[in-house]
Amino acid sequence: MKFMLLVYAEADAWEAEARKLATLESVALCHELDAEGQYCSAAPLKPVTTSVSVRVRKGEALITDGPFAETTEHLGGYFLVDVKNIDAAIAVARRIPGARVGTVEVRPVVELTDLPESRS
Repeated sequence: MKFMLLVYAEADAWEAEARKLATLESVALCHELDAEGQYCSAAPLKPVTTSVSVRVRKGEALITDGPFAETTEHLGGYFLVDVKNIDAAIAVARRIPGARVGTVEVRPVVELTDLPESRS
């Protein structure tokens, strides 16, 4: 069963050196998950200042700078894992460095058939 682990934190949650160490720790976690047959994908996201939000209303595209939600915590990255159940997904979420300064949302993925193969 696949789970998306969404990592949220405030933009200034990490000091520069701590962010570098957390990134190294996250990469190591990805390799551990891969060795355990649980890794699907993971990536940090660029800062929210680089994002745009797109909404289509009545056929008209509305494009605004920044994230959709007005909140202090922003989506900073994700891990996609394939584990046996939500308890196993929570166990992985507890190992993500971002959980120490923010929140990791654990959400089951709806697996649709007839989608194209993922490309990296």
